[in-house]
Amino acid sequence: QVQLVESGGGLVQAGGSLRLSCAASGFTFSNYAMSWYRQAPGKERELVAGITTAGGSINYADSVKGRFTISRDNAKKSVYLQMNSLKPEDTAVYTCHARLRGSARPEYWGQGTQVTVSS
Repeated sequence: QVQLVESGGGLVQAGGSLRLSCAASGFTFSNYAMSWYRQAPGKERELVAGITTAGGSINYADSVKGRFTISRDNAKKSVYLQMNSLKPEDTAVYTCHARLRGSARPEYWGQGTQVTVSS
């Protein structure tokens, strides 16, 4: 059974930090590109950061560049999102996503974890 389980969300003051984790199971993690998406109330889901299978290529949304860092540990079948200098506009549900290298399918989604940044 495929699972992506996020953790690490919560309530933090503006300027603070959080580290999200996503633990994968049920598929060959090292063959999948991993991403973090977020969706704020009333807004479209947006890509926050992505990392290729071996971590050789990373991309970020312009809104988080210089503040967020994505990383992965293939031995632990996990992907992380370190979020620093958080802003109220970072408030959203953050969801982990996996996509098979070189293909649009299969892809998997986690359930999401809430991040709330107070001003």
